[in-house]
Parts: sequence; structure tokens; C-alpha cells
Amino acid sequence: MSRTVHCVKLQREAEGLAYAPYPGELGKRIFDNISKEAWSQWLAHQTMLINENRLSPLDPKARKFLEGEMEKYFFGSGSAAPQGYVAPDG
Repeated sequence: MSRTVHCVKLQREAEGLAYAPYPGELGKRIFDNISKEAWSQWLAHQTMLINENRLSPLDPKARKFLEGEMEKYFFGSGSAAPQGYVAPDG
């Protein structure tokens, strides 16, 4: 049976994650307050940030930037797309 959480991103009850997707306190907050659906949306947003900013996930500065954006995306004012970003037609 899947667990449900009140997703702070989607502002509704939704299926929760099976495990903390990120280490530390931020990962625990995400596990407790973020749904699978919102996490999936973050992964797409994170991919866009990595591609548009030409980040390397191996670079500690890039990881710190992405962690900050993740915090803002879920619990802050939101993570904006890079200036000049145009979403692909889909």
C-alpha cells in the first residue's frame, strides 16, 4: 500500500515517495512533504537547469546550486527558469 502526504508543492493529498530522494535534512523534509508527482516535476525542472546552465553534477558548486534551487522549488518562492529560456514545443 502506498503512503500519502499533503504535498506542499501541489497543495493537495497525493501519493508520497517510497524513500527519501536526497540525503540529510532536506531529503527528510521532501520525503515528509512532497508527492511523487511533484518530485517528478522537480526532476524535469532540474534537468532543464542542468542543461541550460551547462552544469556538471560532479561539480560541488553545481550540486550546491541545485540543492538551493530544490529548496526554493519546494519550500520557497520557486525556482525560475534561466533568463532567456524558451520551453520546447511539445
